[in-house]
Amino acid sequence: MVSRMTQLAALVADLQEKAALECVGEALAAGEDPLRIMEQCQEGLRLVGKRYEEGIYYISGLIMSGEIMRQVGELIFPVLERQVSADASGRILLGTVAGDIHFIGKNLLKVLLRCHGFTVRDAGEDVPAERFVELVQEFKPHAVGLSCLLTTAYDSLKDTVALLRRRPPAQGVPIVIGGRVDGKVCAYVKADHWAGDATTGIRLFQSLSAARVAVDRAP
Repeated sequence: MVSRMTQLAALVADLQEKAALECVGEALAAGEDPLRIMEQCQEGLRLVGKRYEEGIYYISGLIMSGEIMRQVGELIFPVLERQVSADASGRILLGTVAGDIHFIGKNLLKVLLRCHGFTVRDAGEDVPAERFVELVQEFKPHAVGLSCLLTTAYDSLKDTVALLRRRPPAQGVPIVIGGRVDGKVCAYVKADHWAGDATTGIRLFQSLSAARVAVDRAP
């Protein structure tokens, strides 16, 4: 018998909007961990990205999957916000790089970071490298998180990291990548760290921000 969680990933991947949302509602009502629910939705989203790259889905498929995940977020994020709280931690700049319109993983991390006391600036999706530099100048983050789910956007991710490295305001600011990434992708784009899930991302940002926040607060 297919479990509810496995079924959820397949429903998202197949762009079954109504059935996916009903499955999320049932899972929440049954007391399933909202993070686990979101992880399965993200697995479905990864499959959507793969099908797009293989030519099975077109841009409309990406847009449809984004709408499904937006509605999933409306169900899950309030639950997460009620469950997690902590002291102030620092400033984080997040955004999805140019060439990629995915947002659910980034938005999940944003909610969790805020619940853990971080001040978060969300640059949005399909963000040009130059815009990230501008926001670093304005916001002065303690770390930057770049999201990328499509392999076709890896070069855009690499270019964004390179530009941040070259511009004085961003030099020295830790860069964390997330989405459909691993250690090899991290080495290719020359980022500082990578996170495959929101929990790992939270730990990384807490660690990276601690020293920089201490410097900010020093007399």
